[in-house]
Amino acid sequence: MPARSIRDLDLKGRRVFLREDFNVPLQDGVIQDDTRIREPLPTIQLALDRGATVIIASHLGRPKGRPNPAMSLRPVAERLSQLINRPVTFATDCVGEPARKAVEEAERDGHRLVLLENLRFHAEEEKNDPAFAAQLAALADIYVNDAFGASHRAHASTEGITKHVKPSAAGLLMEKELKHLGDALASPVRPFVAILGGAKVSDKIEVIRNLLGKVDALLIGGAMAYTFFKSHGVPVGTSLVEDDKLEAARQVARQAAGDSRRLELPVDHVVTDRIERGAPHEVLKIGDPAIGNRKGVDIGPATVRSYTSILAEARTVVWNGPMGVFEVPPFDEGTNAIARAVASVKGDAIIGGGDSIAAVTRAGVADRITHISTGGGASLEFLGGRTLPGVAALSR
Repeated sequence: MPARSIRDLDLKGRRVFLREDFNVPLQDGVIQDDTRIREPLPTIQLALDRGATVIIASHLGRPKGRPNPAMSLRPVAERLSQLINRPVTFATDCVGEPARKAVEEAERDGHRLVLLENLRFHAEEEKNDPAFAAQLAALADIYVNDAFGASHRAHASTEGITKHVKPSAAGLLMEKELKHLGDALASPVRPFVAILGGAKVSDKIEVIRNLLGKVDALLIGGAMAYTFFKSHGVPVGTSLVEDDKLEAARQVARQAAGDSRRLELPVDHVVTDRIERGAPHEVLKIGDPAIGNRKGVDIGPATVRSYTSILAEARTVVWNGPMGVFEVPPFDEGTNAIARAVASVKGDAIIGGGDSIAAVTRAGVADRITHISTGGGASLEFLGGRTLPGVAALSR
């Protein structure tokens, strides 16, 4: 955990640079899901209540270091104002005169809340450029990082700025993320079960290796399972496989056997010749050569029953990644079933990753999840045992 919390700081009359993760889905300038704006509201409100001027910075999308109106944070400023019931001054740039004038305006008008334009409109942000970090730092007296979802990258606004602004501290959302994920890894109530899905083993190989030494069972789903199957000579048809990860998959299987850990793979799956709504599909046992030139797109009912049975005994669950092509019904049935099973866990259920979050939302069980992480990549790297640069920087 970081050495300091925003709770520990004297904020009255100070300017606080608050890094948030407002990377919300936008379509034609309309916010599709405001979860990432709602989650940090307690941090923002605490700073305002304690008399600070709050200068919020965030990225949105991947504008590749250039201004892009389609990725402007202006709609976020409007939504934040509605949610917090307070005017928000929007700065048309995150550095320089526009940013400085916006801060002065917010203080003069008395609402003391500013949102800076997209940090990634400047290439220097992702390069962690020292001069750009110093420009950001010049706006404030205190730095608070509340953007867990952006803290797995050493960028100017997450790492470089801490070299210029003292003190620095964690926001309330950052604290909550680190506590839930940290407790799950360090002192889980057992049985401790992890569920990993998604397309690629390469995205999660470190996580698998790290979790195998900690969990009682690790359930694998999604396309990544087919790399494991092919590594043992099981027919996979045209299912997605990472051929360069076959040996890594074999090593993981050997690690699980050596540690006497339960590495669970699907026993049946839904196969189809094309991924589209209404396409013909069939449930086959894993290894059935009848798969032919078809591909696996979801776990089958026997796997659902097996995984649900394991989850029924669990007291701590971590889930990241869908069980199949859940965006295209009916290939969402396995993912939805696992979402319901996770929501029924008699203990702590922690979910990370946009697809898993979407799954519990679609299944109507999001309100029954103990903690939904706002950081997909960050939560994966944390679970993989990596140090997050944006978190480590707060301990300087």
